[in-house]
Amino acid sequence: MLLLAHRGASADAPENTLDAFTEAVKQGADGVELDAMVCGSGEVVVCHDERLDRLAGLPWEVRTTPYWKLQRADVGTPLGFAPARIPLLEEVVDALPAHFLINIELKCDRFNDGGLADKVARFVTQEGLAERVVVSSFNPWCLFRLAAAEPSLRRGFLIDPDKPWSPQAYLLNPLVSSHSVHPFHEACTPERVAEWNAAGLRVAVWTVDDPGRARALEEMGISYLITNRPRVVREGLKRVA
Repeated sequence: MLLLAHRGASADAPENTLDAFTEAVKQGADGVELDAMVCGSGEVVVCHDERLDRLAGLPWEVRTTPYWKLQRADVGTPLGFAPARIPLLEEVVDALPAHFLINIELKCDRFNDGGLADKVARFVTQEGLAERVVVSSFNPWCLFRLAAAEPSLRRGFLIDPDKPWSPQAYLLNPLVSSHSVHPFHEACTPERVAEWNAAGLRVAVWTVDDPGRARALEEMGISYLITNRPRVVREGLKRVA
């Protein structure tokens, strides 16, 4: 089971920033999970929220704000850390070791993703990252577009715990996932994990910070565990073992 740092090591550094991804490396993660969206000037930026109220105390909408302006937003101090900025996807990749797995989540709740899937597919392909990238999304249309742009890229559907289970798990997931399925950890049972594995899908669960729960999920056959605290979970797993 590989440990992926959720938005970087986000318990110890501001989420989705270079500081968080650097901290994930220091904490011994196997990879990172990050959120990608298109900003107002067309670049792919790494940010979770559509608006910056929570992250920066600003009413800016990322998809309509140009990158030069987003650079002025401090997304560290409001979260209790040192000042930090929103990075570009390419900056994050450049900051990570060559062996790191990267789970890129496409963040878009709309039918029209503003070119997000195409831009990510082009970037991953041109940079030769296909063997270390998994692209996930709650939005099946994003994954359809990704498959159309580059069918060989590894795709995984995120199952929303606030929506009905069956249509997501048994209809959408088989249609859009080529590599993995990404359920909330509480939705995992040994039977479900066994079914997914039998179908050739790896299971990536989120978000687990308790080593005991991590061990139970590993025993079910989970492939990727997404955590805010990679060091704590890694050390806890060693103690349990």
